[in-house]
Amino acid sequence: MSLASALQSLRDRFKTTERMPLVFLGHGSPMNAIVETDYARNWAALGRALPRPQAILVVSAHWMSRGTTLVDVSRLPRTIHDFYGFPEALYEQQYPAPGAPDIAREVETILASHHAEGDDRWGLDHGAWSVLKWLFPEADVPVFQLSIDMSRDLDWQLEIGAAIKDLRRRGILILGSGNVVHNLRRMRAGSPWDWAIEFDQGFAERLEARDFKALADRRGMGALFDLAHPTPDHYLPALTVAGAAEAGDELLFMNDSIDIASVSMRSFVFY
Repeated sequence: MSLASALQSLRDRFKTTERMPLVFLGHGSPMNAIVETDYARNWAALGRALPRPQAILVVSAHWMSRGTTLVDVSRLPRTIHDFYGFPEALYEQQYPAPGAPDIAREVETILASHHAEGDDRWGLDHGAWSVLKWLFPEADVPVFQLSIDMSRDLDWQLEIGAAIKDLRRRGILILGSGNVVHNLRRMRAGSPWDWAIEFDQGFAERLEARDFKALADRRGMGALFDLAHPTPDHYLPALTVAGAAEAGDELLFMNDSIDIASVSMRSFVFY
């Protein structure tokens, strides 16, 4: 089935469902925010297929904390340009969506056992707004971010996802933004590294098998994980999304390619 047909099927199914889907997007370069790449066109098509959420909870690779899980409780999250060396047009981008402080405070309570704290200093980093601008270009859906606790191991993010999965039944879209493979030290022009393909395909196979425990087994993945992720920040949002999946969910892959040889743009939807 083509991606267009799959998204049409997705749109039809959402007409009768009461649960929001789960979305993970491989966001890649910040330039994807202003250049209409195939990746961006597919994100826009996904946005047209999605039901309108009451709010969006974003777990981005670019909001990291230590010892706590921060929840953005601001009323108007600022647009953060957390990159350097790019064209001025990228720094001019704004995503003026409202926040969702009441829901964010509830999430803070839900995640009390995971040391959650409210925070009004962050906003929307480029892991969030660079894809949200394609999904919901009007910036009229309330949105807030959840940080990733870098002091914890991989299975912590699966737990976070499991703890917040009931939000789906309240019309809240859980969106993860990172990359299944992310090693900027090994980027190059030309064909992908063999290890990048191996890790990306292994991830997809384990996700399809719902073997989430294996996806969080850093030791079991060994040196291959270290090649794919010199630091795990871009991997962790995918685990949050996986942790929020339910037994009856179907799975759709999008943008399943490797960019600049060492960054997987693989995206997926549980619905």
